[in-house]
Amino acid sequence: MLGTFAGALDARKINANDGRLSCDVHGEVEDDGGVLVIRRVHVTHHLQSDDPAAVRETVERVHGEYAQRCPVYRSLIPAFQITSSVEIVGETAAT
Repeated sequence: MLGTFAGALDARKINANDGRLSCDVHGEVEDDGGVLVIRRVHVTHHLQSDDPAAVRETVERVHGEYAQRCPVYRSLIPAFQITSSVEIVGETAAT
């Protein structure tokens, strides 16, 4: 999912390279008759930008659409719920 989101941002001239885009994944597992089964997964994307306000609208629009073009999402969504969110933060100056 991260690669598909990064590619969609890149196509819109939003730099997601060099560690500017990362994600955290949280899964929820339940016992189903003695077998642990993945029920839900949430992906939080983190995008660093030098001007978050300038890219926010485009990033949020892309985020709302990219999953339907993602092979991983499309393969796994029949098996369990997948949700995602995106956080845009300003880049910090290197010290």
